[in-house]
Amino acid sequence: MKNFIVFDLEWNQNPGGKEASVERLPFEIFEIGAVKLNEEREKVAEFHRIIRPCVYRQMHRIISEVTHVSIEELERDGEPFAAVMEDFLKWCGEDCIFCTWGSMDLTELQRNMVYHGMTIPFPKPFLFYDVQKLYSLCYQDGKARISLDEAVESFALDVDAPFHRALGDAEYTGRVMRAMDFESVKDYVSVDYYMPPESEDEEFTLRFPEYTKFVSRMFETKEEAMEEKRVTDVVCTKCRRMLRKKIRWFSSGQRYYLCLATCPEHGMMKGKIRMKKSEDGRVFAVKTVKPVDEEGAEAVFLKKRRPGSAVRRKAGRRNSMEWNRGGSPEDTAAIEHFAPEKTDVKR
Repeated sequence: MKNFIVFDLEWNQNPGGKEASVERLPFEIFEIGAVKLNEEREKVAEFHRIIRPCVYRQMHRIISEVTHVSIEELERDGEPFAAVMEDFLKWCGEDCIFCTWGSMDLTELQRNMVYHGMTIPFPKPFLFYDVQKLYSLCYQDGKARISLDEAVESFALDVDAPFHRALGDAEYTGRVMRAMDFESVKDYVSVDYYMPPESEDEEFTLRFPEYTKFVSRMFETKEEAMEEKRVTDVVCTKCRRMLRKKIRWFSSGQRYYLCLATCPEHGMMKGKIRMKKSEDGRVFAVKTVKPVDEEGAEAVFLKKRRPGSAVRRKAGRRNSMEWNRGGSPEDTAAIEHFAPEKTDVKR
């Protein structure tokens, strides 16, 4: 039986700002709180520990004001990070999935583990539930993000502990999970990117109801990544055939690339590649492909042709008429025959 480990971290940072921070540990965890939920999302256990700081021996003013924690309390009640983590992982058990409010906690947990010389035991790909994102998918547009206290208020849940403390926030996140329509969004797992794929064998594809996501291995440069066919191919999200590109990949900002492809059976597909940096400075690609209507397709066309002013957008609309008739030669790529993606994690 798989349990949900709903957890929260509180961390400190250098009061002197980013320039004075330890590069390998910008945020030092000083508190971990968690609740364990069974498959019915009923609470069955809780975990709470204070961690003694060893890097930042002075509390950042804002963190102290928000959490009401003093450095004296941490020095007095805290335990070594490694000992707390060993106990926490034992408490979690093997068959569990982590749940957090937001996407930062797991990354910072692993960064602290590496700093303290611990082996990271988590699988690849490391999937978890970002409850903040799930809430948005249920009740907003999927992109907006609200605070935990706003979500608690929206369900009129009991408030019997302070916010911005690890155990309290973990408890409230678990209550939101129980109150929300979790079954309708349970397929939308998130990926933690602290440990990107090291090799082609570790690359993977996640298939969601409306889109697919492919995560590549690491490359030295984004240009090298964009030369890799497994990164740049476009596969229909429904029938999984290789698609002809109407608009080849083009840069849209410093980290994004866009393209447009057509499936003869299922219509137009928008491709988007986001380049992310790993801890050691290399880059890896996160590619999403999803169906789009004519309006969405024209938006891609306009970004390539005439980004910027209204006058240019008007010119872009004239060009889009040409695109609808078949596209210009430079925007219509030949069908590319690529090897299928190796790892297919269906959600």
